[in-house]
Amino acid sequence: MKQVVQNYKSGELAVLDVPVPGCKPGGVLVRTAYSLISTGTELMKVSEAGMSMLGKARSRPDQVAKVMQSVATNGVPATYRKVMGKLDSYTPLGYSLCGVVEQVGTGIDDVKVGDLVACAGNEHALHAELNWVPKNLYARVPDGLAPQHAAFGTVGSIALQGVRQGEPRLGDAALVIGLGLIGQLVVQLLVASGVRVVGVDPDPVRCELAESLGAAACGDPASAAVEAAVAELTDGHGVDQVYLAAGGGSNQPVELAARLCRDRGRVVDIGKCRLDLPWNAYYEKELDVRFSRSYGPGRYDPEYELEGRDYPIGYVRWTERRNLACFLDLLARDSVDVGPLVSHIADFDDAVETYRRLKDGELKAVAVLFRYPEPAAEGESEAPVVTVPAVERGSGAVAGSGRPAGTPVRLAFVGAGNYATSMLLPHLAQRDGVELSAVVTTTALSAANAQRKFGFARATTDLDAVLGDPSVDAVFVVTRHSSHAELTRKALLAGKAVFVEKPLALTEDELAGVLAAVEESGNDRLQVGFNRRFAPLLQEARTRFGARTGPASLRYLVNAGQLQHGSWYLQQGTEGSRFAGEGGHFIDTASWLLDADPVSVYAVATAGNEDLQVVLRYADGSTATISYVTTGAPGFPKETLDLVADGKVLRLDDFVRASVYSRKRWVSSRLPKARDKGQNAELAAFVKAVRTGGPMPVPLESLVATTAATLAVRTALAGGAPVTLARAR
Repeated sequence: MKQVVQNYKSGELAVLDVPVPGCKPGGVLVRTAYSLISTGTELMKVSEAGMSMLGKARSRPDQVAKVMQSVATNGVPATYRKVMGKLDSYTPLGYSLCGVVEQVGTGIDDVKVGDLVACAGNEHALHAELNWVPKNLYARVPDGLAPQHAAFGTVGSIALQGVRQGEPRLGDAALVIGLGLIGQLVVQLLVASGVRVVGVDPDPVRCELAESLGAAACGDPASAAVEAAVAELTDGHGVDQVYLAAGGGSNQPVELAARLCRDRGRVVDIGKCRLDLPWNAYYEKELDVRFSRSYGPGRYDPEYELEGRDYPIGYVRWTERRNLACFLDLLARDSVDVGPLVSHIADFDDAVETYRRLKDGELKAVAVLFRYPEPAAEGESEAPVVTVPAVERGSGAVAGSGRPAGTPVRLAFVGAGNYATSMLLPHLAQRDGVELSAVVTTTALSAANAQRKFGFARATTDLDAVLGDPSVDAVFVVTRHSSHAELTRKALLAGKAVFVEKPLALTEDELAGVLAAVEESGNDRLQVGFNRRFAPLLQEARTRFGARTGPASLRYLVNAGQLQHGSWYLQQGTEGSRFAGEGGHFIDTASWLLDADPVSVYAVATAGNEDLQVVLRYADGSTATISYVTTGAPGFPKETLDLVADGKVLRLDDFVRASVYSRKRWVSSRLPKARDKGQNAELAAFVKAVRTGGPMPVPLESLVATTAATLAVRTALAGGAPVTLARAR
């Protein structure tokens, strides 16, 4: 299928061929009929992408701060790879469309194939021929409403939520500053609510349009006519609400709002404009400043948007989805008319040229729609379908085990997120004897980006086809935590060697399922991404420390830090706790240094389980204490470790410096160029094992023991007592 994309680094716009997204549970696959260009938000992104690197940095100081923090934590090279990987990727455009349901995922019963729906979301309602849309981000289009008008659903919801924040009442007067797409819709919604409206915009054409749609008067912000119209409309008291629907760097809108708003009136920010509030003006009138968050309650809440958990109507009357349905109803009843806003309808294939004309000012428009081609006739196919023979389960045959000498190791990736593209694929793409065969993702564009950057032979959303391909030797599972165990189980049953990023499992049942797959298939070719034991600096320090005769004491401080709001790591209901997700790293490192697996786990936590103290006990009397904290200073190193035994001390400082104190002191000679946490060496060991058929880099028993110990932390926290670990098989 085709999708409109932009490279943020170069500014390039393209209509790209990408895989068709899969239809996941909890949503529907929608074939787009019309999608709407947001002439404000999208053109701002397009213009931003055309800036120099310095210009981009100045326009996004929040992102610069994140980069600087990443440098402090991960070092310059790793941060550079991550940042450039993000910049030099195709990103999607679009967030408002109307289309036909083509496939219904499990758990969906409110629409059926063939229904017309309006869809929202900058990750789900893209300028693409097909989109997967979760339940709370679509609404059925009322009978008789034209699809090109229903495509306004998202921007209409934004305008509607802004109006709701203003709490207008019958007979009120309002000022709308900025008469672009959102402003024109706000005007109509206010008029439909019985509010008298004055509009402000420097463009006389937009002013005339707003007046034709019901505004009492409109004019230039510098014109005395606007103040006169407000004075006449309100008997000199000022408007009850001001709606800021303007963008740009001028502070004129908020100053004008203070001047024309009545005492104790409301100012609602819908757009993205400068907000240097003149204190005296706002204080003296005691103005109520409010923000309108996009489409309404539910926005930016992954449990609502992605998992389909609705808010009870008795507590939240107007959610994202209810706003969307309400706006469609207003369109269907002719309370709002978007027809006059449509300046241009372009064929989807002409998307790049349409954006160019908008950016250059050649095409002056309030709203522009893309019209999509009709779907292929029944019996036709967009692309040839190749049937790949399936691998028989339970045969014990492992792909690649009988490889002829000199043939490459063929790898498939399931998932292509930040970690895969910054920490794994750069090493594999440069490795001799490796062929990147396929990349599988649930979102079409991430697969296409990985294919372009790293040279995968194919990009797809069809996991079964890849698992059934006998030419694929090994599968990398680099997805969200909740899917690791099931994907690993499927890949093992398909006879593939598997590299799964930590964690291997989030529950004891998931771990048991993986082990059952090993037993059923006879395939134990498994590696979990516990890379720290492969770090060159730590390996050298361990060698310098030497063998020990007595029990050891190990202390590991992990300054994990706070997560950004919205991070999927915070979705503990589905993705597990933070420690369940990454604690295996530190348990594995401790066990490797002590050359044993733990026999018991004890854990305590501060209030709210923010900071953990995990104590591991080993059969020879050794102990390891892992302090996993999220409340430390961000400038402090992330990982520090001390190992004490037999009159010796090994110290590791965040993978940049190591030392061993014994009869002779050893200190790493110089700071490395980057924090090498062992990913490259780990990948080399895994590829070698797949190529030669030799032992996997870490014994399966150790992987299971580390996973079981990680899971036992939760049990220990709940029970307040040590948990004895059964001996791994």
